[in-house]
Amino acid sequence: MDYITFNNGVKIPMVGFGTWNVRGQAGQEAIVTALKTGYRLIDTAQMYQNEKIVGEAIKQSGIKREDLFITTKLYRNCESYEKAKAGIHKSLQDLQLNYIDLLLIHEPYETSLDMYEALKEAYQEGLVRTIGISNFNASQYEDFIQSCGIIPAINQVESHVYFPRLELKKTLEKHGTKMQSWGPFTEGRRPIFKDPTLCEIAKKHHKTSAQIALKFLVQNGIAVIPKSVHEDRMKENFEIFDFSLDDSDLKRIAALDEHRSLFGWY
Repeated sequence: MDYITFNNGVKIPMVGFGTWNVRGQAGQEAIVTALKTGYRLIDTAQMYQNEKIVGEAIKQSGIKREDLFITTKLYRNCESYEKAKAGIHKSLQDLQLNYIDLLLIHEPYETSLDMYEALKEAYQEGLVRTIGISNFNASQYEDFIQSCGIIPAINQVESHVYFPRLELKKTLEKHGTKMQSWGPFTEGRRPIFKDPTLCEIAKKHHKTSAQIALKFLVQNGIAVIPKSVHEDRMKENFEIFDFSLDDSDLKRIAALDEHRSLFGWY
């Protein structure tokens, strides 16, 4: 596993397990399977309504807490300093944890700076190891860092081969913020696994199109959190560190960039 290092020295795995829409007993079992497969980064959020099963899966796995990296996010229900402060304690309770490795503001809200005050306080108290943001575009990010105090460790955004957002990554890193991709497979908005370019490059490297899609992001320094409830796909998504894309591969994949969101968020 490769890692990226945050601006406070904390390291995060380049590949984690996303839990959007992973719920119930089947969801809990999928998280346990991911942990047994080797995943150590689990990404959840209050919006996903699954922090409790993430906590149960962590307990069921028997893996030492210090070997795990748990991310969660506060959303619109926490749109004030006081509500965010309460939300942090609710996440800790639901996850059955003494601390959270990475806590994000899920989207840019009008009260993001007020919410961030609660995140900074939790960070200083040791309840959170790192703090950051999610779904901020370049201008929103640059406005935010003018007065946020602690530069976000990461900005988790839509990023995939059709919208990799390498320019956003440059803007973030200029100020010390890393980038992480949600939806690296487009969440079904494109038949990415059948993309001719990805399939040809996959054949060349004896890999799958999914692995090529992830490798392109990772090789560009973007961490990824793919989601799958199938064990074979979990393993496949995890096994991308034994090969490299060459310059011609990178150029061909970069040409897939459509310079627009598939979700209409930006």
